[in-house]
Amino acid sequence: MERNGIFHSVCPLDCPDQCGLLLHKKDGKIVKVEGDPEHPVTKGHICNKVRNMTERIYDENRLKYPLKRTGLKGEGKFTRISWEEALRTITAHWSELIQSDGPESILPYSFYGNMGRLSAEGMDRRFFHRLGASRLDQTICSSAGSVGYKYTMGGSLGIDPEETIHSKLIIFWGINAASTNMHQVALAQKARKQNGAKIIVIDVHKNQTGRLADWFIPILPGTDSALALGLMHILFAENMVDQDFLQTYTVGHEELREHVMQYDPETVSAITGVPVADIFKLARMYGEASPSFIRIGNGPQHHDNGGMFVRTVSCLPALTGQWLVKGGGAIKGNSGYLLPNTECLQRPDLLKNKNTRIVNMNLLGEALQALNQPIKSLYVYGSNPAVVAPSSHKVRAGLARENLFTVVHDLFLTETAKYADIVLPATSSFENTDIYTSYWHHFAQLQQPVIEPFGEAKSNVEVFRLLAHTMGFGDEAAFKETEAEMIEGALNNPRNPYLEGINFDRLSESNYLKAKVKPLFPGKLPTPSGKIELFSERMKQDGHPPLPTYIPLVNDGDHPYQFVPGPNHNFLNSTFSNNQKHVDLEKEPRLHMNQKDALAAGIQDGEMVRVWNDRGECVLKVSIGENVLSGVVVSQGLWADENGTKQLVNVLTPDRIADMGGGATFFSGRVSIEKT
Repeated sequence: MERNGIFHSVCPLDCPDQCGLLLHKKDGKIVKVEGDPEHPVTKGHICNKVRNMTERIYDENRLKYPLKRTGLKGEGKFTRISWEEALRTITAHWSELIQSDGPESILPYSFYGNMGRLSAEGMDRRFFHRLGASRLDQTICSSAGSVGYKYTMGGSLGIDPEETIHSKLIIFWGINAASTNMHQVALAQKARKQNGAKIIVIDVHKNQTGRLADWFIPILPGTDSALALGLMHILFAENMVDQDFLQTYTVGHEELREHVMQYDPETVSAITGVPVADIFKLARMYGEASPSFIRIGNGPQHHDNGGMFVRTVSCLPALTGQWLVKGGGAIKGNSGYLLPNTECLQRPDLLKNKNTRIVNMNLLGEALQALNQPIKSLYVYGSNPAVVAPSSHKVRAGLARENLFTVVHDLFLTETAKYADIVLPATSSFENTDIYTSYWHHFAQLQQPVIEPFGEAKSNVEVFRLLAHTMGFGDEAAFKETEAEMIEGALNNPRNPYLEGINFDRLSESNYLKAKVKPLFPGKLPTPSGKIELFSERMKQDGHPPLPTYIPLVNDGDHPYQFVPGPNHNFLNSTFSNNQKHVDLEKEPRLHMNQKDALAAGIQDGEMVRVWNDRGECVLKVSIGENVLSGVVVSQGLWADENGTKQLVNVLTPDRIADMGGGATFFSGRVSIEKT
């Protein structure tokens, strides 16, 4: 491996932009990370998180070798051991558990801390399928909205984001894109400059994205579907719909026309907090502008009614026929265009018992404390559930069980790792071979190792090969494939014509390749009717209202404030929250509160407040102003408790399950507030 030079790379973070990078290497170490100026989407621009990635991969606290717990769970006391001892200890415990309690007593817990397909859903899935372990339902992020969108559009398919430079009206709905999708903001700014495009932001908090908008519309949490239905009411009433498009490419438009009559602007205003005049203004702007584009965010889908929100808002482009206009339409996600051959990658055929139990990852705390068919071992990788999972008090109580054998594979001694019996050091993405497929733009990208593994760190693929060997099934073909062979198999998906021509060899030469995507219309969608389903018979069969409907949030207790713990700018979930450079950039956790509420409560700007409900409490510094509506408080970032602080917001969040897809309801909690 060359010690000096500039090397192509990929950002591994769970972010839609999935940037192409250039890594500058000197004396065997990465000294600079920059955006690839030749990458068609990245165009040389990257966020602070990644620009400072060297601070993370060379952090003095990074794990260098395996550890064994010597203190109490959660205390963080460990001693160094060899890989041989670590693997022997793990497999001995698992072999005993399989004999005494069955393989389903073992639960893997993971998410996309590294978005590489091999790292997140490759050899790991093969191993746990072969082992017969309990399966994890990975629903913490976007599952509710994905199901909702699928009811309307058939799959994770939107417009090409590169085409949004042609848009005349751009609506960021429930997404702080400046912090979580920066290149969509860059495209919007370009459309603003060259087309005079107007940028509208609809959100519960006037964050960085709200501040750059031409018009920011504050809304009460969990009421977004009502606003979308109010817009439909006006579009139909004022004849601003494209009747030819509705007739040709949709089903249920007449039923929808009648259904939305009940969502008049006065009713919708009372629900959403958006003034009647603003509802009329927004509907007319949307009805008259073409091309118009809606970037549908993750935020509103983290409610009890999150799936229905996405199902509802995704109907809007059909009403005005925007799918036929270049730069018109919507994006919830675009992962359908780059969907790999998951059967080949994950090998579900290795699972002998097809009725193996499935555990929803949002219910980890509950699952770890269940007395019926208890979980006796937890293997965590690519996630930090002690911080990121809802109802964290339950999660930590479960992790503290002495009869729970826990293994954590990570780059750092995370809050979860402090509860582990065995901790394994993980490689960074820059030390691995992997394939990356964006869920927003249309480029597949290849990562090949740029630096040597840090200390004794190993990749997920390598660790699961080793575990398969020590468990006695490492000689099976599924566990002998190389990374290149796994990638080649993943890219060979006969059911996805968009991947045609993308393979390992071509990616090795060019680093990134674009899927062969064509406009959705004219064409047939993967819905039962082949059309946009404004009325969905499948939803009816699944127990949902077949037409878009506003469903109020679940009662979350007698607390006066709706609490929304949103993302911040310099962390990605809990990633970077332990790296000093990124902590310094973010400064401190804050709670945003309306001036009217603060005055009534006798709270001054900058004071520390206790934020609490029946699940737990936080102590945060308050920021007072007009950035949120009265009755709403918003925090930003997953800051872990440390040095006696109480700033872990997920102790406050409910672990109820959303209306669709088993999704999380992080934003549907309520809290009380008082001065400390």
